[in-house]
Amino acid sequence: MHTVVVLALDKVVPFDLATPIEVFNRTRLPDGRAGYRVRVCGPTPVVDAGAFTIKPQHGLEALAEADTIIVPGRDEVGEVPVEVIDALRAAAATGTRLASICSGAFVLAATGLLDGKRATTHWAAAPQLAALHPEVEVDPDVLYVDNGNILTSAGAAAGLDLCLHLIRRDHGSAVAADAARLSVMPLEREGGQAQFIVHDQPPTPRGSVLEPLLRWLEDNCAKDLTLDDIAAHAGMSSRTLNRRFREQTGTSPLQWLLRARIRQAQYLLEVTDHGIDRIAGQVGFGSPTSFRDRFKRVVGTSPQAYRGSFARK
Repeated sequence: MHTVVVLALDKVVPFDLATPIEVFNRTRLPDGRAGYRVRVCGPTPVVDAGAFTIKPQHGLEALAEADTIIVPGRDEVGEVPVEVIDALRAAAATGTRLASICSGAFVLAATGLLDGKRATTHWAAAPQLAALHPEVEVDPDVLYVDNGNILTSAGAAAGLDLCLHLIRRDHGSAVAADAARLSVMPLEREGGQAQFIVHDQPPTPRGSVLEPLLRWLEDNCAKDLTLDDIAAHAGMSSRTLNRRFREQTGTSPLQWLLRARIRQAQYLLEVTDHGIDRIAGQVGFGSPTSFRDRFKRVVGTSPQAYRGSFARK
């Protein structure tokens, strides 16, 4: 039987810890047999889990017996004990599959096992992971990344996506679909983390010479504005506008305008029942097709799917 060992470190996130335990423990093969044996291990007899403490039934020696090791996230990204790093490296060297949930990616990164690989974590923690481990290619827009025997997933519910993906790899789509139904989850979710990121209005640098122009763009983003239109309103040449815009905002005028339009579209999808085509026109897109393409590129999912997830009931 495939053995899954969940590693519990101090400050472990209870949700991340419980997800693989529940999903794998409830997985059944077509003949009714359990698909997995699940164990919880930790480097200490008692582990701090925030609102409570847990007592893992196994020590780190259980990692050597695992077919798959799951590393849940932690509330605090701190140092990883040397004995944990050594045990994870030793397990990986024997072909054991390792997977992280949320900030558990920081633990895998500390072992060096993610070096040169693409990985993900919760979108809010992605910049920190990239800064601490520049040798890791951090992708904040996906729900999980499968590198074969090393996998990483985003935050919270993305741990469910990862576990279902592993079940499908191990036992096929039928078994994974049953596990998904038990978890009241789709076997595959459309889009990635980008749809859950709060896309604030593009920043307006207070006191900058462009501040009046940026506010004018926000108020007029539904209009069919060209670069020449924006430059004329600013009273400068297109070339000068582009240069100053990049100096003060880090992007071009038209890219800034597109982001403002997408954010306004997200708001309309959340609070109105306007049709997608109508919203495309309301936020300044010339055609519904170009709106859908741009929206999916920025947000990671379609306007209709975004509304289904975030419309205010």
